[in-house]
Amino acid sequence: MIMRKLPAAAAACGLLALLACGLLPPTAAADEPTAQPAPKVELVLDVSGSMRARDIDGQSRMSAAKQAFDDVLDSTPPDVQLGIRTLGADYPGNDRKTGCKDTRRLYPVGPLNRTEAKAAVATLAPTGWTPIGPALRAAADDLKGGDGTRRMVLITDGEDTCGPTNPCDVARDIAAQGIHLVIDTLGLIPDATTRNQLSCIAGATGGTYTTVQHRQQLTSKVKQLVGRSDEHTVTPVATQGAAACDTAPELRQGLYTDRETFSENRWYRVQVPPGQELRAAVTVSDDRAVNAGYGVLLRGVTVHGREIVRDDEGGSGRTDAVSAGIRYPKPAADSGTPPETVCLQVGNSFSAPASVKTTPGLPVELSIDLVKSPDKPSDVAFFGLGRGWWLLGLLTVTGGVAGLLSGWIARWRLNTGRTV
Repeated sequence: MIMRKLPAAAAACGLLALLACGLLPPTAAADEPTAQPAPKVELVLDVSGSMRARDIDGQSRMSAAKQAFDDVLDSTPPDVQLGIRTLGADYPGNDRKTGCKDTRRLYPVGPLNRTEAKAAVATLAPTGWTPIGPALRAAADDLKGGDGTRRMVLITDGEDTCGPTNPCDVARDIAAQGIHLVIDTLGLIPDATTRNQLSCIAGATGGTYTTVQHRQQLTSKVKQLVGRSDEHTVTPVATQGAAACDTAPELRQGLYTDRETFSENRWYRVQVPPGQELRAAVTVSDDRAVNAGYGVLLRGVTVHGREIVRDDEGGSGRTDAVSAGIRYPKPAADSGTPPETVCLQVGNSFSAPASVKTTPGLPVELSIDLVKSPDKPSDVAFFGLGRGWWLLGLLTVTGGVAGLLSGWIARWRLNTGRTV
């Protein structure tokens, strides 16, 4: 007899939920984020003869790259305009002049057709030279136009073989064009010369360099970089942290890059106005061989040294970067109350074998965001989830009330012997 009453309870829940939705303010849709210009990303892949080497998880470097590209293409955000360019894919001969022109747009930057892009990648075979400089110039041209962010991801297993132009100088020229193009570089089983060259290319444009030794590591890093193009709408700004808070640079909302030596601590300052919440995140990349068992620390302290918030994360030696993040809300106050100075400490516990150079320091990326303090949960995003979540809370409460009412009705009918 009680089971026959469940449809009535469900109907009551649905009715109350519909009534709740009907009470929503008509301006809710206006709070949705406004459309941003589509970000552009171009993957620049080395297809030179050395990519035949079979030293990445028992398979060739080329096979590992192809598998990584398939995974990346499947996970590319729908609003990212993605393209693919090759270097060294077409000319197998020994003529240097011809080999150093061997760069081709494999898939144009634009809306992604995953099937077509995968088919194009599947045709590649290790072939020729390594014209990194010419490929960088051509890729920069591919990415011109539009107002969205621009990111280039260079994947290679060796240094440029087409001097005398240094590809790092090419990267500096691209940065000087003012087109806000970030170049990230990934070195497949690189030697010291390759690491230095790729680090220089990335540093010239505010990008990152990563050493890759495993296929899954390559997949994860490229996915991260492609996804990052959809997250950041500003170009990273180079800064230099200080040894103490009182001499630290003052950072505003934005994305910053720095370098930190092994086991170093650097300080930065942020002014947090009343009613605002500071959200800070840091990533330190191990762009060279490091010892296992390391960590990254991000702390927020007052100017007097009192800790107010912290986060620390550890690494095992199998990841290429470690991140930590903190949140610190400043309660609202009377008008005229000055902002609070928050000192941010970024530290690391990296170490390396004696044969590894410790200079330049490890790449650091620091993100600073200031949002309205969550004194009123309906007016602030929480971990990227916006105002629509107050509706979920309302519906949850509504469902609970409906359940109580239906249970009371069922008990009353049971006690009085009534049926539906």
